Amino acid sequence: MALKFLGIFPDTPTNDSPTIWLDDATGDLVIQSWTADEETVTEAQRVGSIPGHSTEIPAHESMIRLPAVMRQYLPGPEGADQ
Repeated sequence: MALKFLGIFPDTPTNDSPTIWLDDATGDLVIQSWTADEETVTEAQRVGSIPGHSTEIPAHESMIRLPAVMRQYLPGPEGADQ
């Protein structure tokens, strides 16, 4: 695994800051961010995704809330002009 740093929350303090990395080997994004609060989780479960798909969060997954300002660090589709 070779992680490439993409960005951190602007004007971040020393600790507790959303950060994004790219795994060069897989193309996966690795995201550290704020854990979604219960209201957000409940609303996501209410909205759902696809019919018949569970809305529970498995033990090996987490729901995070990525601040809008962090979207600037998300890479676009492969091959897209940026």
